Amino acid sequence: MSFGADTDADKSALSTEVITSRFESLNLGNVSFDAFQLAIIGHHYYKSQGLVTNDTVVIIDFDLPSTQQRMFVVDLSKNIVLHSSLVAHGKNTGQDLAKNFSNINGSLQSSLGFFKTNEKYIGKHGLSLRLDGLEKGINDHARSRAIVIHSADYVSREFIRVNHRLGRSFGCPALPVDGYQEAMDLLDDGVLLFIHSSNGNYKPTFVNK
Repeated sequence: MSFGADTDADKSALSTEVITSRFESLNLGNVSFDAFQLAIIGHHYYKSQGLVTNDTVVIIDFDLPSTQQRMFVVDLSKNIVLHSSLVAHGKNTGQDLAKNFSNINGSLQSSLGFFKTNEKYIGKHGLSLRLDGLEKGINDHARSRAIVIHSADYVSREFIRVNHRLGRSFGCPALPVDGYQEAMDLLDDGVLLFIHSSNGNYKPTFVNK
């Protein structure tokens, strides 16, 4: 995989051995190593391009069922988890498991890949955070589709208890009401967000650049 690791320092930091060590020292629940590795490589790439300037990355692993915590906010400079959360996927992406993904308006499906958080606004779900998709043909219609971070009462342990899965959004990575302000405080500074799934034949657009 070629991703612009031009210097020896870059190559060392992005080696499988170094990333494995970082992964093993974190408490990322059942998030896969593949999701973490791609998030690290993507953060390096987008930071080298000047598209992100901070050392925070959000990892959402949609290979996990909706009943598990599958969103983690990681400070890469300190290699610590700042926040973890349940997160909903789109109505037409699947029931408990996320299987189908789209970049098309009206699909009611989640999109995969790398996003950058942008401005806050008050919408129908209250305080929300816009997302800009960074990958053409994969998630670059996120803004026009109104794919945003917002809170929802269907993202809760109580909803899981009754329905055996989370509720679903129209494609947004919706978060629980509890802890939502904490998450927003961590995400509103042009943070890189990566949504992973082994379904959907996703391949990062920066690979082999």
